[in-house]
Amino acid sequence: MDQELTQIRQLQEKIALYEDMKAYEQLYNLLYPGLHRFACAFVKSPDIAQEMVSDVFIKLWQIRGRLMGIENLKVYLFTLARNFCYNYLTQQFKKVVLSLDEADPEVLIHFDNPEELCISADAVEKIRTAIRQLPPQCRIIFQLVKEEGMKYKEVADVLHLSVLTVRNQVAIATKKIVALLPAGVSERLLKT
Repeated sequence: MDQELTQIRQLQEKIALYEDMKAYEQLYNLLYPGLHRFACAFVKSPDIAQEMVSDVFIKLWQIRGRLMGIENLKVYLFTLARNFCYNYLTQQFKKVVLSLDEADPEVLIHFDNPEELCISADAVEKIRTAIRQLPPQCRIIFQLVKEEGMKYKEVADVLHLSVLTVRNQVAIATKKIVALLPAGVSERLLKT
């Protein structure tokens, strides 16, 4: 994860200092999948989520001169995506902003490489089932921490929650998932 943060910081510098389009494209390719899944959880449409993420990267380019003032660009972009989704939903439905409990985190369940985790297809299905059974907010928090590799503080900042709430939600999710898995598999999953 530190390697990813270092890579993001290097790309951030190239974009901010040199308006490097190649670095911008690399950053997009690196962060798009996670941002897209995150946006899908709120807007419940892959196409709209794609637009939201595109808006995030357009905004990133517009503020490229101020990028060096952003301490954690990944957290900033996830927060921006959340805000764009909230604004879209408010505009579309003319109602109060969607809460995390109303989001559809099912689209966040994603395993890039189960073989790398040495988990059988049966275990993957058990994990998916366990994750689907989690409350929506708990699922989103679990995805951001375990899949996107964010720290509790970063997730708390993105979702406007306390760090304690994030920690508790990850603990709840982990206990429920581990309870459904055979020994050995759960330890490998928790290390990722």
